[in-house]
Amino acid sequence: VNRLCSEVANTHGWGFVNINLRPYYSEGSKTLGFEVAEQLGWELPDHIVAPLASGSLFTKIYKGFQEFIEVGLVPEKKVRFSGAQAEGCSPIFQAYRDKQDFIKPVKPNTIAKSLAIGNPADGIYAIEVANKTNGNIESVTDAEIIEGMKLLAETEGIFTETAGGTTVAVLKKLVEAGKIDPDETTVVYITGNGLKTQEAIQGYIGEPLTIEAKLDSFERALERSRTLDRLEWQQVLV
Repeated sequence: VNRLCSEVANTHGWGFVNINLRPYYSEGSKTLGFEVAEQLGWELPDHIVAPLASGSLFTKIYKGFQEFIEVGLVPEKKVRFSGAQAEGCSPIFQAYRDKQDFIKPVKPNTIAKSLAIGNPADGIYAIEVANKTNGNIESVTDAEIIEGMKLLAETEGIFTETAGGTTVAVLKKLVEAGKIDPDETTVVYITGNGLKTQEAIQGYIGEPLTIEAKLDSFERALERSRTLDRLEWQQVLV
């Protein structure tokens, strides 16, 4: 998509915010940091976990926090930054893991299409942010991404796309590894709606539960669901 947009922009002289007008996208991403500070009562969190594609959003959240500190809107605080990638497209994670100062391009192969950037332009900068804040960069499998989507839906009622599933799965991985303290204030960035990637969960969710438009039919279905060990995203179709 990015290559096509670049060709269209060059051919027709058009502007794409995420392509040849990139500075607007980059600066706009700082608002993800601004909003978090505001919603936390003009305080910064202890830790953030955000998805990594090009790496730009990750670094601009950091920049947003620093700008708020500089103008005195929030107290100075060292926030730890951790990034999340899908294993099937994880060039930033691989460079971070191998302590390399360059990104080796990869061919994406993951259900997390919105994170599938094989040659991330800001990857090195994302690694710098993770390192200087004592954060982490992790990757998770497609199966773990699906489980992350399910976990968020079941516990918070939020249907996220695969990027959010990636971030939740990495959060879980970091907590289980003891890299995030349960007492920390941790912000997890869920950057997309699940309706964008419905095809990714086909075959991984339960069959729809069909009922009649009658209360007793609903009650029977409800009782049935309570006998299951786990109700996995079942839909009630009337």
